Order: sequence, then C-alpha cells, then structure tokens
Amino acid sequence: MRDDDRPGEPARGDIRSLRALMPWLAPYRSRVFGAALALTVAAGSVLVLGQGLRGLIDQGFGAGDGALLDRALAGLFAVIALLALATFGRFYLVAWIGERVVSDLRRAVFDRMLALSPSFFESARVGEVLSRLTTDTTLLQVVVGSTVSVALRNVLLLLGGTVLLFVTSPRLAALVFLIVPVVVLPIVVFGRRVRRLSRESQDRVADISAHGEETLNAIRTVQAFGHEPVDARRFGARVNDALAIALRRNMARGLLTAFVIVTVFSAVGVILWIGGHDVMDGRISPGELSAFVFYAVVVAGSVGAVSEVIGDLQRAAGATERLLELMRIESDIAAPPVPAKLPDPPAGAIAFEAVRFHYPSRPDAAALDGVSFDIAPGERVALVGPSGAGKSTVFELLLRFYDPAAGRARFDGVDLCDADPAALRARIGLVAQEPFVFSADAWDNIRYGRPGATDAEVREAAEAAAAAGFLDALPRGFDTFLGEKGVRLSGGQRQRIAIARALLRDPALLLLDEATSALDSESERVVQDALDRLMAARTTLVIAHRLATVQAADRIIVLDRGRIDAIGAHGELLRTSALYARLAALQFGDPAEEARLSAG
Repeated sequence: MRDDDRPGEPARGDIRSLRALMPWLAPYRSRVFGAALALTVAAGSVLVLGQGLRGLIDQGFGAGDGALLDRALAGLFAVIALLALATFGRFYLVAWIGERVVSDLRRAVFDRMLALSPSFFESARVGEVLSRLTTDTTLLQVVVGSTVSVALRNVLLLLGGTVLLFVTSPRLAALVFLIVPVVVLPIVVFGRRVRRLSRESQDRVADISAHGEETLNAIRTVQAFGHEPVDARRFGARVNDALAIALRRNMARGLLTAFVIVTVFSAVGVILWIGGHDVMDGRISPGELSAFVFYAVVVAGSVGAVSEVIGDLQRAAGATERLLELMRIESDIAAPPVPAKLPDPPAGAIAFEAVRFHYPSRPDAAALDGVSFDIAPGERVALVGPSGAGKSTVFELLLRFYDPAAGRARFDGVDLCDADPAALRARIGLVAQEPFVFSADAWDNIRYGRPGATDAEVREAAEAAAAAGFLDALPRGFDTFLGEKGVRLSGGQRQRIAIARALLRDPALLLLDEATSALDSESERVVQDALDRLMAARTTLVIAHRLATVQAADRIIVLDRGRIDAIGAHGELLRTSALYARLAALQFGDPAEEARLSAG
C-alpha cells in the first residue's frame, strides 16, 4: 500500500484500468447488454428529435399544411416517448449494475481482509483499508452506476451530432468547430478549478468529521483533563477552514455559471445570426437552421459533459487500482493444498521444538529464540516473564497468526504449518486480558464463540461464567445493546462475557491472558470462579500476573528475551531461578513470603 495515497481522494489512474472491472460485470452481461441497448436508443432518439424539429418547421409551419403539422407533432411526441422509455431503462439498469458490482467488490475485499494474517496489519493502516472499502467503492458505485453511461451516451451524441451538423450545413458546421474550442476550453479549465475546490471542501468536511469523532470517542479523557476549550477551538478552526473553502467554491461556481451563460448564448446568437442570413439568402431552410442549432447545442453539451466526467473516470481508475491491489495481497498464513487432519476428538497436547520467530515489523529481534517445551493434555501451565519476553508470541504462534521461522510448533502431534488454520482455531479458546465486546446484544456477543449455538446453550454458558445475573438485570436482559465496545459494562462484566464465549466454544486448548489482573478484588473473585470452571478438564496455557495463577499451575515456564530461563513449580523456581525470584518479588510479593505460602 502506498503511503502517498490519500484516503479522502483516490489517486488518478489510467482510465484503461477500468477494464479490470470486466470480470465483475460478466455475471450481469444480459443487463449490461440491455443497458447498452437502452443507451443507444436514447442517444439515437435525441438525434432524431433534431430531424423531427426540422420537419415540424419546414413541412408544418413553412408549407402551411395543418395535416402535415399534426403528423410531425405526433411523430415528435412518439420520439419523446421512446426517449423517455429508453432513458428510464438505461438509468435503472446501469444503477442496478453499479449497485451489484460495488456490493460484490465490497464483500470480496472484506473477505480478503479477513483472510489476511496479522502481519499485514502490522504495516497497513486500518483507516486506509476502511477508506478503500467505503470511499473507493462509493466512487466506483457512482462511476459504474452513472458516470460511465453518461460518458458513453455523450460520446454517441457527440459523434452523431457532428455527423448531422455537417449533413445539415457544412458551412455552419465548420464555423461551429471554430467557435466550440473558444467556448469549451475556458469552461474546461475553469471547471477544473471548481472541481479542485470541491475536493478541498470535501477534505475539510472529512477533517471536521474525523476530529469530531475522535474527540467524542474520548469524551471522558477530554473532560477529565479539562480540554473542552482547546478542543472546541480546534474544532472551530476546522469549521472555519471548511467554510472558507466552501465560499471560494461557491464563488467559482457562480463565476463559471455566468461565464457559461455569456459564452454559450453569445455563440448561439452568432450562429443564429449567420444562419438567419443563410435562410434569407435561400442557402438553407428555416427547419434546417433549427435542426442545426439543436445539434450544435447537443454537440457543445456533449463535449462539456465528456470533459467533466474524464476526471471522475480517472479517479475511478485510481480507486479500481487501489481495490484490486488489496485483492492481490496473499496471506502469509494459508491452509496447505492438502491439510494434515487434526485428531478428533482433540486432546489439546502442545509441543514447541526449537522454535525461532521474528515479527515482520522487527526482523532484527527474535521474539522467540530456540524455545522448546511440551504440554500434556489437560495440563495447566503458566507463562511468566518480563515484558517482551515472548509470552504473547507463544499464543500467536499457537493460533497460527504467524508461522515459526525455524523449528516446529505442534498441536496433538500435527505440525501447525501443515494444518488448516480454521480447523486449528476451532479447537482453541482465547480469553484476552482486555476482551473485545462487539456493538451488539449479549446473545450475539456470547454466540460469537459458536455461531450455531441455541439460545439455551448461550444462556447455559452465561450462567457458568457468572454472567447471566447481570445480563438479566439489564433493561432488556440478554437483548440489551451493550454499547460501542461494551461501554455499558464494567471490566469484570466484559471479562465474564469473554469467558462465556470461550465456554460456549468448548475448546480443547484454552489460552488465557490473565483475565483478572486489572480487576478489583470483588470482580476478581467472581471472574476467577468462572475461570476455574472454564479451565476444568482442558489444557490451559496462562500468561500469569497473579500469585493465585502461578500457584494453581501444574508447571511454570519462565521466559526471558525470547528464551526459556526455567521450567518448574512455583516453590522450586523460587529456589532455582533468580529471574523468577525477582519477578515473584516484583509481581507477586516478597519471595520469602511466597516460599512460605507455597510450602503451606
């Protein structure tokens, strides 16, 4: 992803890049054909109107024949009806195609993003990815669903109108093509300035939205630090910037409109003046002059419309390139062509064999360096170590968010690199230290652990996690919206939602990033009881921050700078590992007291 791409305005690209959308149009080829037919009929009807106007004047008014006048008018109305019907068909079909293609693209891009490994998001900006899913696809929706058909329609009108201009009056046609550049070029140049100011105005409005969203999302921090006046001034400055650009844009639009009126009508007046003399001299008929003026207006309007949409097409081409760039990204983690079959039912045995791993964003520092250990099914093991020791990295390798650079990680005897990531993760439950609660109700949040679970199973998991009580007490019980990121819940309540989610999943292996470290004593006791039920009869690997956790573990693995410092029980490690003794003193209390508690 290019750093110079601005999320608010897709880079201009080669219009030929739009050909990459053809595979997305292919499933709807019948509707594309119908839209093209309607477009051609609509453009042809406009051109026929000029001939109808000519016949109406020459055969009706000029000849003084009322019957001819009636037939000419009836024919004109028939052409108008055909034009209206074709225009409706074109508009509906093209808009339908645009909506469908963009919907398909959005789903495809989002599916691709879900399939990418976390290493992609280490370097990618999530905001830019979301911009491509929203801004770029919206631009494509407008272009595919409107702009392309407008461009093609005006190209047909330009070509057909030009031919009919020369057929009607070669002399006046030559004059028109001398005048058109004089009229159109200033409009195109001035129009670019208006579009640039429009884009700047949109960018300033986007700044207002971004600043407002960030400030309101952090309203507690803003008020806690008394930052309201500062943020109000900053927001006001952005509003004033947007206002200044908007006023300049409106001024430019007004001047452009005035210029168009003066130049276009002056040019039409000149053509009418010359054409009038040709009529008086008998070189052309009044109907031919009327048809000529009609075609001249059609050609001039088509030129202006085509020049207007070229910029939109270029931006759409840039958006297409950006979206397809995302679609071309391959995940670092994928299922092999023939995945190794994991044992069923799973036992939950884990083995690391001389595992070495570097994060892609930190290639010079080994997060794990030659780590080896075995965990038996049903065993409870604690991971202990200073910050950056590699504890979370062990979790991420077990979930196969990354693959080791060297060595092997195994689950139930199967090398994780040979396994299907989805099948592996289906056997693992994760309770994070700061669990994510989605903007939904309790049913959906708990059912996230197993989407096919019934309401009875969800409630059973909530009761086992000691979450049913507070959920039933909410205004609408389990149906209550829990707020953005679960803001309506306390920390302990969010933890119990996460535990219920893991209980519903019923995993063979539980990965627990000590879920009670940030809780008060009362919440910790309730959550710990729920965790004890969750850990029963299953393999558990815990990142430990509390004394109760390490004492309850069957074994403790002490990590330091990506290497294993020691493995053993709590009391044993206090005597044999200087690092663990120091960690015990810092995190768990006085080592001597810990030894006494361990012995007791």
